[in-house]
Amino acid sequence: MDNLNPKLNNQQVKPKRRIRYKGSHPRHFSQKYKELNFEKYPLDVEKVIQSGKTPAGTHRPICVEEVLAVLKPLPGEIGLDATLGFGGHAVELLKRIRPKGKLFAMDVDPLELSRTEQRLRSIGFSEQELIIKRGNFAGMFKLVAQTSNGFDFILADLGVSSMQLDNPQRGFTYKHLGPLDLRLNPERGQPAAALLKILDAKQLEHLFIQNSDEPYARKIAQGVFVNRSKINTTKDLANVIANSLANKSVADCTYQVKDSIRRVFQALRIEVNDEFSVLEQFLRNLPFCLKPNGRAAILSFHPGEEKRIIDFFKQGFFEGLYSEISKEPLRPGAKEQAANPRSKSARLHWAKKRQEVIS
Repeated sequence: MDNLNPKLNNQQVKPKRRIRYKGSHPRHFSQKYKELNFEKYPLDVEKVIQSGKTPAGTHRPICVEEVLAVLKPLPGEIGLDATLGFGGHAVELLKRIRPKGKLFAMDVDPLELSRTEQRLRSIGFSEQELIIKRGNFAGMFKLVAQTSNGFDFILADLGVSSMQLDNPQRGFTYKHLGPLDLRLNPERGQPAAALLKILDAKQLEHLFIQNSDEPYARKIAQGVFVNRSKINTTKDLANVIANSLANKSVADCTYQVKDSIRRVFQALRIEVNDEFSVLEQFLRNLPFCLKPNGRAAILSFHPGEEKRIIDFFKQGFFEGLYSEISKEPLRPGAKEQAANPRSKSARLHWAKKRQEVIS
């Protein structure tokens, strides 16, 4: 039966208005609707990239050419991207192992993993060639049973993805207001704000020194401990750190205060996610997950990670598990560092498993 109400017949759905913001450019993460829909606005996103920035909600893979040169992926090989992230490295690896190759991929972040899988499937990577598993890379040993006798190559990028860093709701950035969380997997463990409320000043000082070599660890730890009940957001913590250094000469140098804030956030992130223990477990399992002549590449971003990689690679070499290991780390080139400032701290170490493992 026809609707006799002319108002209902002519009723149309109003188009949703875009997010409004002050000025000519959006400042907050949620307002950057073009960057967050990069597939719909490729030209706008390219302008952001050309300006040396990473578009919101995306991640630019680091040392891609260096990784490919080390891993040497070939058609038909089986590999593992142990930290899938945005999938930038995975795409390049998949291109080179086609046809008949397989890439297993892992990530601990349930929020970003589903988005990345959807995007990679839309590009055309099937479930037969790209096998995605949610989980921490310390558990990669479980995947070996799904291969013939291990992986031809394994990649691990230990950096936090830009999607996590830039989103205030994840609590990784001190530049914008958000909950002080810092968990890579927000469904497990306790956020950083809760951790601060159960540690005393000595424990905090130890944490800041061990995890990020913070030179003003004692002063900051005392300030955080005294104000722990008031610290619930990223801005709360950043302000407490800045106030803790107010009477020090370092406070005269704004960039040095920011460095301390960055290091404290890093130390808490490492602690909340138990990153060093997870990395050590990964490094212990690594040689036993590779085929003979298998190659491994690891991107690290701070000395605590790099020291563990070097120590485990050296130990594996002396024990006869590896035939070759990197003597010096590979670095992103000057062009990449200029185009992507977040790549500047990257260090790439590699190892190659022996043809015949000495028992």
